[in-house]
Amino acid sequence: MADVVREVMTPGVVAVPPDASLVEAAQLMRAQDIGDVLVASERQVLGVLTDRDITLRAVADGADPLVVSARMVCTPNPVVVAPDDTVATAVGLMREHAVRRLPVVEDGRLVGMVSLGDVAMAREPHSALAEISRADGHGRAAVGPPRASLADPPTGGW
Repeated sequence: MADVVREVMTPGVVAVPPDASLVEAAQLMRAQDIGDVLVASERQVLGVLTDRDITLRAVADGADPLVVSARMVCTPNPVVVAPDDTVATAVGLMREHAVRRLPVVEDGRLVGMVSLGDVAMAREPHSALAEISRADGHGRAAVGPPRASLADPPTGGW
């Protein structure tokens, strides 16, 4: 059984700079087949932007997604964990802050994401949550881990 975040996290992150438009962020999410990106600048995590954030905080209010920036809509100052933190600590933080995923930061550097699905696949591989987490979004089993590589933000790499 996995004891530390490093053993269950998805390595690599997908990030956009704070001034990226919501259209840019959404296009990146579509290309990577993911529902969230980190908003980051100079290796600092500024926020988490989800497809739901774009829909409810911008589109539903009639905001222009070509003009509105990722930083304006993201959930700021996300709770983060370290790769050597225990899985129990990560789950406790998710519960306490009512979030489903946490950025993983080591020595100030983004190194991955850990989600409830990651934990479920490691600890209860036959659970409904683990099965859903393995699906590719179309009801099919995924062929490999999502976010398996580090995507550079449009303005430069980490």
